[in-house]
Amino acid sequence: MSLISVDKTITIALSVKDRHASADWYGSTLGFETLYHADEAGWSELQTNTPGVAIGLGEHTEPVPGNCVPVFGIADLDAARQKLEQANVRFDGATDVIEGMVKTATFYDPDGNALMLAEDLTGGGA
Repeated sequence: MSLISVDKTITIALSVKDRHASADWYGSTLGFETLYHADEAGWSELQTNTPGVAIGLGEHTEPVPGNCVPVFGIADLDAARQKLEQANVRFDGATDVIEGMVKTATFYDPDGNALMLAEDLTGGGA
């Protein structure tokens, strides 16, 4: 048995220069809804398209992108990548494919935080 029992939610915290601009970027690029801006705390939260998973944006003068890489499932990675690249979203190299398993591509938000798309190739769905 675990020491604590966590619920079925997770917030992925990212360091950004401008929470409002970042929230707009996540909304227009990935379709996430801004839940709130806590200006007095320098914090904003967005609901992702995955139930129970939110993105938290902590505002810092000089953000330091962390080692956290949120991975978002996607039905058609190639089509999604093409759309993001057309919107000048920067990717880290080519799409990686492990045949019969997964296809992944790492990309970056405006503050250099790494994000990843993953397409399930097992045929079992996510």
